[in-house]
Amino acid sequence: MPPTHASQPAAARVIRLHPADDVVVALEQLIGGMPVEADGVRVSGLIPPGHKVATRAIAAGAPVHRYGQIIGFARQAIAPGEHVHTHNLDMGEFARDYAFSEGARATAFVADSERASFDGIVRADGRVATRNYIGILTSVNCSATVARAIADHFRRDIHPEALAAFPNVDGVVALTHGVGCAVDTEGEALKLLQRTLGGYACHPNFAGVLVIGLGCETNQIPRLLETQGLKEHAGLRTFTIQDSGGTAKTIARGIEIVKEMLGAANHVQRQRVSASHLTVGLQCGGSDGYSGITANPVLGAAVDRLVRHGGTAILSETPEIYGAEHLLTRRAITREVGDKLVARIRWWEDYCARHNASMNNNPSAGNKAGGLTTVLEKSLGGIAKAGSTNLVDVYEYAQPVLAKGLVFMDTPGYDPISATGQVAGGANLICFTTGRGSAYGCAPSPSLKLATNSALWKRQSDDIDLNCGGVVDGHDDIDTLGETLFRMMLDAASGKRTRSELHGYGQNEFVPWQIGAIT
Repeated sequence: MPPTHASQPAAARVIRLHPADDVVVALEQLIGGMPVEADGVRVSGLIPPGHKVATRAIAAGAPVHRYGQIIGFARQAIAPGEHVHTHNLDMGEFARDYAFSEGARATAFVADSERASFDGIVRADGRVATRNYIGILTSVNCSATVARAIADHFRRDIHPEALAAFPNVDGVVALTHGVGCAVDTEGEALKLLQRTLGGYACHPNFAGVLVIGLGCETNQIPRLLETQGLKEHAGLRTFTIQDSGGTAKTIARGIEIVKEMLGAANHVQRQRVSASHLTVGLQCGGSDGYSGITANPVLGAAVDRLVRHGGTAILSETPEIYGAEHLLTRRAITREVGDKLVARIRWWEDYCARHNASMNNNPSAGNKAGGLTTVLEKSLGGIAKAGSTNLVDVYEYAQPVLAKGLVFMDTPGYDPISATGQVAGGANLICFTTGRGSAYGCAPSPSLKLATNSALWKRQSDDIDLNCGGVVDGHDDIDTLGETLFRMMLDAASGKRTRSELHGYGQNEFVPWQIGAIT
């Protein structure tokens, strides 16, 4: 009887991102004994998809590299084939060479006559909108309930007749928040809230805005308008509950004002405009080990195209570039721009120290379950959203973005707060990558969602606009998907509704950044 041989385990499907890396990334569930053929090692134990496998011996305390960059330091000695994750990898201090502007390159812009275009709404002042809403903003949490009641009167799913005569109006939305009182009247927290509300009050995606207050709050509406250089007019109205005689009268008054705005709001026509009028906020949430391999580089490829066609992209989430900021300072067009970015990093280090927190509090539990270990690793994948173009300016939270090209806005890593700042700064479209399945929208600006892996796409395609998992599945490439996404941006800007819009996301995700003490 011939001898029998135990079947050999199949080769591990992994990806190496840089020749200098100490790890490879699992493209599927790996089991013990699987050979990592290119590196001559065998997998030790179970390693989930998106997680890291050591391909060489790593001494305790030694740096560990992914993307050719440091993602952390070994807590203990790590043997080849072992799982590299939170149990044996930690943060650590190391010097970054900012090499200011050394990587900045001349951009090959597309000629004006050949630029891509979309069907936008041109406002009287020349700014271009991608949507056409009426917005109800609140100066304080106390007026949130009446604002919601006014907006609900015009909900198409509840009262389809309310907007039946106004087909060119995308809807009436109430953007409420939880602050506006019990803060320092001269402090940064109130200034930041006012800047955010001011940015929304004059956003081109709003044809009309109603601001409602209680009447006695710290964030007084006249002062809000004054600080933001705004004045009341037919498309910007304000009043308070106390002056209107209470809740019922406020709701009735608000409904009548919105009705007065609807006629003018409906009197718009989309027209062909250059892609240079597109300002895209870049977001990633519910990230995983594939984010920096698939969806983020795909978004980066689309951003490079957008910039060449004269548009603007806003990279944000400062804690999620931490440890990778040196890759952006190299692309800064001037030393001044690079210094502005580093100054925001230093602010965050001080901010965390004052609150006895750590920058490594980010990643989240879901990020770690998806394969990310430290904020350094997350940051290196996150900046891939910015493509390869120059960094032309740096803005503080909710400041108006005036530059063309790739810019950075200082925001927290929490997606609703971050995107709220981007929209306040003028973003008329959001692109949002996710590996775990974030549920998100961002009225009044449409939001495109990108899946980092095909398993998520199959599980939650109802929430996702584009699957980038084909990059690791082997049937798609980053550049081709980048072109696909760029065309999707133009379609969304032209009025095609995104998945999050179809589900009604956008009002609850308005979350201004609150940084001050509440007294």
